[in-house]
Amino acid sequence: MFDFFSSVSIIYLINIAMAVVVIFLERKDPTATLAWVLVLLVFPGLGFVFYLLLSQNFSRKKLFTMKIYAKKTFGDYIKVQRKLFNSGELVYNDRSTESFKDLIKMNLFYHDFSYTQNNEIKIYTDGQDKFRDLFNDIQNARHHIHMEYYIIKNDDLGNEMLDLLAKKAEEGIEVRLLYDSVGGRHIPDETIERIKKSGVKVAIFFASNFPFFNFKINYRNHRKIVVIDGKKAYIGGFNVGDEYIGLNKKIGYWRDTHVRISGDAVIDLQTRFFLDWGYASKEDLMFLPHYFPDTSNEGNVGIQIISSGPDKLDEVIKSNYVKMINSAKESILIQTPYFVPDASVFESLKIAAMSGVDVKIMIPCKPDHPFVYWATYWYCGGLLQYGVKVFTYENGFLHSKTLVIDGKVSSVGTANFDVRSFKLNFECNAVIYDTKTSSMLRDIFMEDLNYSLEITRELYLERGILIRFKESICRLLAPLL
Repeated sequence: MFDFFSSVSIIYLINIAMAVVVIFLERKDPTATLAWVLVLLVFPGLGFVFYLLLSQNFSRKKLFTMKIYAKKTFGDYIKVQRKLFNSGELVYNDRSTESFKDLIKMNLFYHDFSYTQNNEIKIYTDGQDKFRDLFNDIQNARHHIHMEYYIIKNDDLGNEMLDLLAKKAEEGIEVRLLYDSVGGRHIPDETIERIKKSGVKVAIFFASNFPFFNFKINYRNHRKIVVIDGKKAYIGGFNVGDEYIGLNKKIGYWRDTHVRISGDAVIDLQTRFFLDWGYASKEDLMFLPHYFPDTSNEGNVGIQIISSGPDKLDEVIKSNYVKMINSAKESILIQTPYFVPDASVFESLKIAAMSGVDVKIMIPCKPDHPFVYWATYWYCGGLLQYGVKVFTYENGFLHSKTLVIDGKVSSVGTANFDVRSFKLNFECNAVIYDTKTSSMLRDIFMEDLNYSLEITRELYLERGILIRFKESICRLLAPLL
């Protein structure tokens, strides 16, 4: 009996010590601090394990560094753009997007994200269409294929893609594949070895040195980027696997948004890949002309490629979302599978709705991560009283991450509207300054409303006790989700 109580006492002492560490030593957000204290006290012992796995403070050193020659080249590229912007000589292809020049300036001057206007863009909402075009572009590659995905499944689609990459490598094409150690954990080692023998270069992001245990499990590379011959690039929400083309019967149809870009914005996606690849593989990729061919005569769509991660001091993508929301005069359309905003995003949406802006948020009708789903439901419910309209997509699973402002400016990429995407994941979005493209995304949203159910204030207040209980628990854990 003495041993039992001694063991319990030791466990609680450890939990108290960890709570002290959380409160006094780690510089966490107060809401996250309180959430971790709750976990440590409610789940003694187990909470300590969760803390070790999920709450390592990330060192905000610069992970992704450019060599001097690359920094000079890219730095000159940014300097030219800044000079053009300051001189007032920048002529906007789409004059209606000129009112968002302060957003362009924030990204260009404070985050070194260039603004290009010679791009063409194609939107995908269906996985079959996206992978058909992607595989066709891979088959037609003539010099290099650079691919970065969060998830690659060990299934028919995943293996078809890996086989295609191996085939292109055997033809003499440079092929580099980067995937996240958690998202790609199901790919068999023998498969990786096989494609490596074909000539595919493979790197794993935040690979663990310990089997079944990863101290960086909370920090994932959530980016999905493909660059082919430096001329075409893909970015968006689709990962690689059968479920993303609607072949998972449990999930059903997979509704996502992805874009294919040609033009100078490909330079920025190529640069993003170079930095991620250099960190994960330790290969020093030279910024040579064949990786950055002339793309000056492609189209007329304005784009900024922006990225963020826990290595940065600023929450760049969140700042973009807030700035875009605050710029809205008529409408704000959001599609996201996870809506767990921090106070700044929540308040900006609330104020916009109270000011008469038409704010619509679309979320899935079914959870793939239950804790996140019920936190999402709670936050959406909290906005209903201010005039925000919330819809659940009923035709399968909604995984799209889009924001459309006034049908003029939009964002498509990998970042959800949640704290994890803002602070913990490595993300990448395309901010699109073009009325035609943004109007197409608005029309797609409106079409999706035909397959959606509105959650009215009355309907939300009628939810059962079980749902209220789930919401109450999950919103307390929201800062950790």
